[in-house]
Amino acid sequence: MSGQVPFLDLRIQHEPLMAELVEAFREVTEASAFSGGPYVSQFETEFAAFCEAQYALGVGSGTDALWLSLLALGVGPGDEVITVPNSFMATAEAISLCGARPVFVDVDERTYTMDPGKLEAAITMRTQAILPVHLFGQMADMDGILAIARRGGTPVIEDACQAHGAEYKGRKAGSLGVAGCFSFYPGKNLGAFGEAGAVVTDELEVRSRIQMLRDHGQAAKYIHAAIGWNARMDGIQAAVLSLKLRRLDAANAARREHAKLYNQLLEDEPRVIRPAAAPHCRHVYHVYAVRVPDRDAVLQRMAAQGVNCGIHYPVPIHLQRAYEFLGLRPGSFPVAERCAQELLSLPMYPELTEAQIERVVETLKQCLPAASGRDVETVPSRSGAGL
Repeated sequence: MSGQVPFLDLRIQHEPLMAELVEAFREVTEASAFSGGPYVSQFETEFAAFCEAQYALGVGSGTDALWLSLLALGVGPGDEVITVPNSFMATAEAISLCGARPVFVDVDERTYTMDPGKLEAAITMRTQAILPVHLFGQMADMDGILAIARRGGTPVIEDACQAHGAEYKGRKAGSLGVAGCFSFYPGKNLGAFGEAGAVVTDELEVRSRIQMLRDHGQAAKYIHAAIGWNARMDGIQAAVLSLKLRRLDAANAARREHAKLYNQLLEDEPRVIRPAAAPHCRHVYHVYAVRVPDRDAVLQRMAAQGVNCGIHYPVPIHLQRAYEFLGLRPGSFPVAERCAQELLSLPMYPELTEAQIERVVETLKQCLPAASGRDVETVPSRSGAGL
């Protein structure tokens, strides 16, 4: 079996939509609805319904969504916000941009999401919010997190930037916390043609506050009730997102089928730890990440054979130079650190073919180091349950 397998192929995703996309551009251009306007309002209504939330607010990026949600809850200098170290930098950046301090807790070794068992010990009198990350398309253990949050009256904001359409016990990502934050970066399950994001919420006060903050703090035109920011969504991005939202459920279903095939083909490979889907979650596989020994060398060997993989977050946030001032050292969060050294993201997008997946797995097995008693017993289950 031969042939190149790209890590992500956005061209093949957009080709069948080209006529509709061109029509969407034409409509927005003719209406001159470039910033905010009716196409943004339409998408907000559609995305709120999709997420089973009362309100959605289009913003400029997922980072904006996180930052403005924290600001809307009053997070500021001297406060602490609890999150995880194995996420994209934006999760912690949003906390820092409020003037607050990120406080990290380690993650569950099977799901790579916030471990509720480690959460309570991190809460202090300064804790103003908890920010779990629904990593790779799987929601965190929200029952455990929300139970601890309620005891202290601490609001929970969901970082759902990788979890469009994911579910936890039948409830959609973004609908369980005070707010849910989404990124529409082009490679996401629901991707724009550039930067865009959204916040969903059931709280009218949160909605009103973010609505004002995203538009330079304007309560009315040229009347500024607060110091805000330019975080508006573009009309063209909203039109593209509305078009692609109609296909998101089918695209997520295709991802789950791909994950099922990956799981089957890797089932008898002891050198690979497959992603575990929690039984109470509906995973949408933004990323299909396996854990392998000698990860960096495996990545290079696979690329040399024409199979392109990726690495998500090889340096945990607490070990980034930008956060040296926190004084955290290697060993602070051993699960997140171990996973960061081992996780390898295999190609995952709806348009993948069975032949491509078979090629990826065949190449992976060829590129793995010889079995040498590698300890994989740290993960009790490698099943694909909950697909």
